Formats: sequence, C-alpha cells, structure tokens
Amino acid sequence: MGKLIYSVASSLDGYNTDAEGRFDWAFPDDSVVAALSEDLATVKTFLYGRKMYETMAIWETDPSAADDSPESANFARLWQDTEKVVFSTTLDDVWTTRTRLEPAFTLEALERARAATDGDLTIEGPTLAGTALALGVVDAVELLICPAVVGGGTRVFPDGLRLDLDLARERRFDNGMVQVTYTVRR
Repeated sequence: MGKLIYSVASSLDGYNTDAEGRFDWAFPDDSVVAALSEDLATVKTFLYGRKMYETMAIWETDPSAADDSPESANFARLWQDTEKVVFSTTLDDVWTTRTRLEPAFTLEALERARAATDGDLTIEGPTLAGTALALGVVDAVELLICPAVVGGGTRVFPDGLRLDLDLARERRFDNGMVQVTYTVRR
C-alpha cells in the first residue's frame, strides 16, 4: 500500500497562503519544479480539496502554464497523467481528465483511493490535509519552505495538532527554498 504524503508549500512562519489568500511568494523556479517532478515518480494519485483542485487544474486547462519552461511542460504532463480525487461538497463536477469527485474525505474514501492505485498518494492543501492529519492517516509530511514571512493567512498545520516526525530528506535550492520530508512516527 502506498504512502499518504502531505505535500505543501510553506512560508517560514508556517502559512500556505497569506492573509489575502495569495501565494505568489511560493512560486518555484525551474530547479524546484524539476525536483518536484522527480518526486512524482512514486506518486500515482493526488488528493485535493476544491480550492487546491481549482488552482492546480491550470496544468491541464491553461496550455500557457506549460509554456514557461521545459520543466513546466514536464510537470504539466506528469500532472495530467496522474489520477486525481477531489473532495468537495460544493462542486457538482470536475473538468480535468483522470479526475473523480468525492463528497467528503473519509477513511472509506481514502481506502477507495488507495485501493485504486499502485503507488503513493499526496494530499495537498492545508484544509483537507488537516482532516487527514487529525485522522492519523498521513505517513509523511513534505514541506517546501519558502524564503518569506507573510504574517498570517492559512496555516500549514491546524492548531492543536501533535506529530512526532523523523527527518527523511532535506534538499536546498539556489532560490532559497528548502524541501524537507519527514516520516510520521507511529
């Protein structure tokens, strides 16, 4: 059974978006995009909430997103080839290929997603991941730490969460970003 990996960009002060909901401070350069694409080798399914799905869908719906660089084009291809499960009570439909809609993130829905894949799954977006973290089903946490302090917004981790973690990997990038991967100690 594949691992469930919480993958998220974070400011130094622990936010995924700033107080205005922006994340322009978290845009990776080509070297980071290439590294993230390498990580997708084991990932077979993305788990998204509505907001993250709407953000990430551009990799299929906006061809210009892939035009930025060869790394962006490769990421777009990988994203389109990967299964996606969107958990939302407000969406009636999804508009990208290899995507299905679930009304809520439950243990049963997670097990269906796991049963349908032969690899790892990422859960992206702090709101959805907060539910998975509270349920104790996340196996690894992967933070892309960005060189910015934003002072408020959507927190990467929910208040009251306690996790014991073991450092599995650290990667530094020339743009000041650092990727750290931790396994969740059980």
